[in-house]
Amino acid sequence: MLFACKNDMETISSLTVDESLPSETAKNIEMIYSDSGKIIIKLVTPLLNRYTNDDPYIEFPVGLQLLFYDSLMNVKSELTSNYGISWEKKKVMEVKDDVVITNYDKMETLNTEHVIWDQKKKKIYSNVFVKRTTPDGVLFGEGFDADESLKSWKLRNVSGEFTVEDKEDVN
Repeated sequence: MLFACKNDMETISSLTVDESLPSETAKNIEMIYSDSGKIIIKLVTPLLNRYTNDDPYIEFPVGLQLLFYDSLMNVKSELTSNYGISWEKKKVMEVKDDVVITNYDKMETLNTEHVIWDQKKKKIYSNVFVKRTTPDGVLFGEGFDADESLKSWKLRNVSGEFTVEDKEDVN
């Protein structure tokens, strides 16, 4: 008797892992980012997909919430969006689709459709239309720049109405 084997490339290809599928999937996740034992950021998401290809990334296909804490563990600001992606090697996270950033200390809210968080440069920015709501009024801009803690924001090409208090006495 004689037997022979033949490698069928279509069969082999069908057995290999599809790189378009996530290598890990998790539901109802809370991730903590800390520095020297202190919580700085908490990420909450209903669904996380991790891809471990040549340029690994984590996708948040149904949105995420980032909570930024101060040294006393109070939430000082919050970012929410309906979609996010975090490039692990580049240390860059992009969020889009109904992005809302709230600074609770200043009672300010920023609404936009796309934000980039460059973790290496410790900067958060956008290059698209933004709306910033403060207790003094509403401002609009074509993008913004902020520090990673969201303490200071700078709008680009600003327009809108807001109240300015005149401190001089007219008498």
